Amino acid sequence: MTAKVGILLSGRGSNFLALHGGMERGEVPAEIALVVSNVAEAPGLEKAKALRLPTVCFPHRIEPSREAHEAKVLEALRHAEVEWICLAGYMRLLSATFVSQYPQRILNIHPALLPSFPGLEAQTQAVEYGVRISGCTVHLVDEGLDSGPIVAQKAVPVKDADTAESLSARILAEEHKVYCEALRMLLTERWNIEGRRIVFS
Repeated sequence: MTAKVGILLSGRGSNFLALHGGMERGEVPAEIALVVSNVAEAPGLEKAKALRLPTVCFPHRIEPSREAHEAKVLEALRHAEVEWICLAGYMRLLSATFVSQYPQRILNIHPALLPSFPGLEAQTQAVEYGVRISGCTVHLVDEGLDSGPIVAQKAVPVKDADTAESLSARILAEEHKVYCEALRMLLTERWNIEGRRIVFS
């Protein structure tokens, strides 16, 4: 059975393209039902249009409140019959009300090995801290910041000469792989949450 996925993005959309590619190759049993952006000039939105995918943009700055903005996004997702949501560089923290509409059905990818370095500029945080291993994490979204149960992680060594930019590039290559793997696992395998752990069976 093919799941209908909604993509939320704010920027270049590289993880969105990776997910779309995995679906097109038959690696992920899903289809993109809608691409939503809060930034009208987001390159990812243009890429979605070029692929002839359904798109919509709701610039958050023109809305009177976060609640008003999220209400429009949720209505569009419902209209598109979206079952799962994948955040792909979506630079908005979702409210508890939003998350409650898709419980354990919202995925995010973060460029660090959570719980280390949550929030913005995770690669810069990793380089400045001096860690030897960083990576990326796919997790279910809850009401917190990068705090939901972890689905999958990939480790990336930090080289002595690394900058935030060079580390970001190597982490991004792994993000594109692990995001598809994580969504496929959630859609095709049995799983449940025990405490903070996602247990696959």
